[in-house]
Amino acid sequence: MSLLERLNHDMKQAMRNREKDKLTVIRMTKAALQNEAIKLGRSELSDTEELTVLSREVKQRKDSLQEFKNADRLDLVENVQAELEILSHYMPQQLTEEELSSIVSETISETGASSKSDIGKVMNAIMPKVKGKADGSLVNRLVAQQLS
Repeated sequence: MSLLERLNHDMKQAMRNREKDKLTVIRMTKAALQNEAIKLGRSELSDTEELTVLSREVKQRKDSLQEFKNADRLDLVENVQAELEILSHYMPQQLTEEELSSIVSETISETGASSKSDIGKVMNAIMPKVKGKADGSLVNRLVAQQLS
């Protein structure tokens, strides 16, 4: 079942169960997917493109969450955390730090990186492997640790 099919199914279920917050998040996500398809000039997105859009939605909410925490807006923090929880059900299983660390080591040896100046080269090679399965800032931190 594709992401869009899952969203449609869950949207119907949320309507039946009168889950207003879940319905809102699903509608926003569907709109983001449809906008991306229109932008690319296609009727459907590939799984990779859907994952990219979903990751972008999650990242936007994580950034908002941090901003709201810094501004001490606890009412908004709760809303964004609830949205993140709903979106997390559609994201692939996240890699553990140990799994990610082994992928980083593998990629460093593949690329022949040896110093911190090679971080960009390693990041370009590793991000397609872990797309949607790991946070980019965590990957960057692990790469920097292993190259130092």
